[in-house]
Amino acid sequence: MKKIVALFGRPNVGKSTLFNRLTRTRDAIVDNKPGITRDRKTGYVNYDEASFILVDTGGFISDDADVFAGDIKAQLIRAMEDCDIITIVFDGKFGLSSYDRDLLEMLRNIDKPKFFIVNKIDGPEKEGEIFDFYQLGIDNIYPVSGEHGYGIDSFMQDLLKEIPIEESLEAEEPSIIKVAIVGKPNAGKSSLVNKLTGEERMVVSDIPGTTRDSVDTVITYEDNEFLLIDTAGIRRKSRVNDKIEKFSVIKALKSLERCDIALVLIDASEGITEQDVKIAGYAEERGCGAIFVLNKWDKVEKNNKSHKQFEEMIRYEAGFLPYAPIITISAKTGQRVGKIFSLINKVYKEYKTRISTSKVNSIIESAVLRTTPPMHKGKRLKFYYSSQVAVAPPTFVSFVNYPDAVHFSYKRFLLNKLREHTGLKNTPIVLNLRQRRGREGYIDQFPKKQNKKSKKHSIRLKNKKR
Repeated sequence: MKKIVALFGRPNVGKSTLFNRLTRTRDAIVDNKPGITRDRKTGYVNYDEASFILVDTGGFISDDADVFAGDIKAQLIRAMEDCDIITIVFDGKFGLSSYDRDLLEMLRNIDKPKFFIVNKIDGPEKEGEIFDFYQLGIDNIYPVSGEHGYGIDSFMQDLLKEIPIEESLEAEEPSIIKVAIVGKPNAGKSSLVNKLTGEERMVVSDIPGTTRDSVDTVITYEDNEFLLIDTAGIRRKSRVNDKIEKFSVIKALKSLERCDIALVLIDASEGITEQDVKIAGYAEERGCGAIFVLNKWDKVEKNNKSHKQFEEMIRYEAGFLPYAPIITISAKTGQRVGKIFSLINKVYKEYKTRISTSKVNSIIESAVLRTTPPMHKGKRLKFYYSSQVAVAPPTFVSFVNYPDAVHFSYKRFLLNKLREHTGLKNTPIVLNLRQRRGREGYIDQFPKKQNKKSKKHSIRLKNKKR
């Protein structure tokens, strides 16, 4: 296991900026407004051939000035227990704070290696600003700038001394199933992550917009590894005015680009809304697998037709995702939550399936013989050759003499035949039509050559007109 290094500090000291600097990403949302980070965020660090896991935590507040202060503190305590090395970050521009003293007192009795960083020191001329922090009775204070990179090398060289030689391997994300949990604010995404992981991994509140960043959590279930990506709630554009929320929505949408499966979480107690359908559309556009998860099912007034009615409503409103399975759960009570993993595995298996070329050709040929495509300008459409060219999602290509002339309804017919005969019923599939290289493929693109006799005949006609 790689060593875990956790960043602690009061709000707005620059922990997320340091996180982005060390992981060489922009995964953590950064803003001058304090209290942006609320949940623990992890990333991989590669530095001088050494590697470790870095954890960004929420800003420490010792009183109840923030409605989320208690939840954030609980997350901090859990991060302290889980990490191997503690790094405390102070604000060199603001100076020493009573919160710094309280945090240091909280961490003092933990018997783990500790490093102390004074951030926002942009150059050697500002290093004098670190002297006040020696009042805390600590040594080896590192002046750094997370924004500009000043002092990072000196800090990292000492930090890496705590990383054993066997840990000095390239930090690579393990090959796991990436699952993004998307939905409107307050649909229960963080509650679902907590239930799936079996711990209070995310801050949960009835206040919409509690989660601001996309937070990754790796778990193992029945010998399979999953990366759960909890995202911020996606509201309609017209209702998003706050800059931080705009960043949060962008991060949520980007999580769909790096996931294999999207769990489209819907608050069943509110029914299917226009925004739920729009979010499902984002998943369909990005080509990832999708599962509709109807949460808060325990709050729905049910009869023997409730499930069927919801399913019919989803199939009608989100007809562009006919392949997405539907499951009803309660993240609060745990009802049917365990079945999500088996459903993810089922969709993922189809999502990564490869079909032999001979079988693909056989399916397309049989479909074309059974239902002949319509004529194009008096000429027959010919399907020459078909093959699968990619997975995730399964992508097929057919070479046709006039690909632009194939009507979308006939293309849909071929897609349905591929689903029927390959068993790919729970994953998106793509069929691309391409022009075949060769004489027949370009028959309409070049004018026919006139023979000498026809050429002379056309000249005579022109002379007659004169």
